[in-house]
Amino acid sequence: MNRIAHPHLTTLAVATALAAAVLTAAPAARAEGIPATGPVMKPLAANYSCGPISGSDGAIAAQLNPVLTGNERNSLTAYRISCARAIVNTVQSRGLPQRAAVLAVTTAIVESDLSNIPGGDLDSVGLFQQRDSWGTFNQRMDPTWSTNAFLNELLTVRDWQTRPIGEVCQAVQRSGFPYRYQPQASDGETIANALLSSASGDQPVAGNWDGGPAGNVGVFRPSTGQFHLRFDSTGQFHLRNDDGSLAVINWGEAGDIPVAGNWDGGAATNVGIWRPSTGQFHLRFNDGSLHIVDWGQAGDIPVSGNWDGGPAGNVGVFRPSTGQFHLRFDDGSLHIVDWGQAGDIPVSANFDGAGPDNIGIWRPSTGQFHLRNDDGGLVVLDWGQPR
Repeated sequence: MNRIAHPHLTTLAVATALAAAVLTAAPAARAEGIPATGPVMKPLAANYSCGPISGSDGAIAAQLNPVLTGNERNSLTAYRISCARAIVNTVQSRGLPQRAAVLAVTTAIVESDLSNIPGGDLDSVGLFQQRDSWGTFNQRMDPTWSTNAFLNELLTVRDWQTRPIGEVCQAVQRSGFPYRYQPQASDGETIANALLSSASGDQPVAGNWDGGPAGNVGVFRPSTGQFHLRFDSTGQFHLRNDDGSLAVINWGEAGDIPVAGNWDGGAATNVGIWRPSTGQFHLRFNDGSLHIVDWGQAGDIPVSGNWDGGPAGNVGVFRPSTGQFHLRFDDGSLHIVDWGQAGDIPVSANFDGAGPDNIGIWRPSTGQFHLRNDDGGLVVLDWGQPR
């Protein structure tokens, strides 16, 4: 962040306290050979990595450079695209709408030229030039952590989804130069949309769609709002013989997040979506009927499972801003469980083999699962690579 110390706000305080024990690991390796450039950069070491740089990052930079109109015109590199991608991926992992990605990318253009800068004006560092009141150096240099910190603050800004982009960026950053954001809004939108488009492929789902002995796989295709489900070799779906062929269900629209569960207590798993723009679950019952459940708010991540051991599956959300699961039981009651922190990815399953389903998180910064058993005990599994 530029020049003015940021107040220690309640939302950020919660996320920072929860993150302190885990996200203080060493920051990402420095990207060798990347020039230390940027309008507020001090002549220090090379910028830090934002993650792996792929061939597609260079191709996207080459494609966008001629059409940009602000600071990034003819200045994008594969490295800067990788930093923008880290921002966009974090926004997507929280189920936030496109505008959140545009706001975050626009801010990073102004603050750091889309570079993970280890030094800046006063004690500002990182993609968003966050000052030391935001967190430790290692936290602010972690692209996922710093983006989540930005998003936590963004969600406290009144009317952030409708106010001019420059105003919203300034409300988060509280810069001494508030006029700098709006001129970069067009480039922020162009870059964010290009990365959202390239990341808008199929999303996997799994469930026992046909009530047979085995589970089935499928994908939700955001570009069409369709579920493409694959059946096993033992049953039927809507009177269609099960030969491993494709069943397509029109359910949802672009921007929705897929979920699956036995919503009606029948033999088969059903599909559904959570719509971030409305905070609603749209659940499909076996008879094809629609059931809408208001549960959650912008910034939440949907989860599903049989939390209460009843005949039907239940819905819930993980709220990164508080590190809490908000679970809905069959009777409509709310059950809040403190489990996780900003940046975590929620999971659910019957981890201990007894009673109802359990909740858990996967922590990208450590590559660990933190799973909760029925008795409230913690099981930590190292499974996956940190990112």
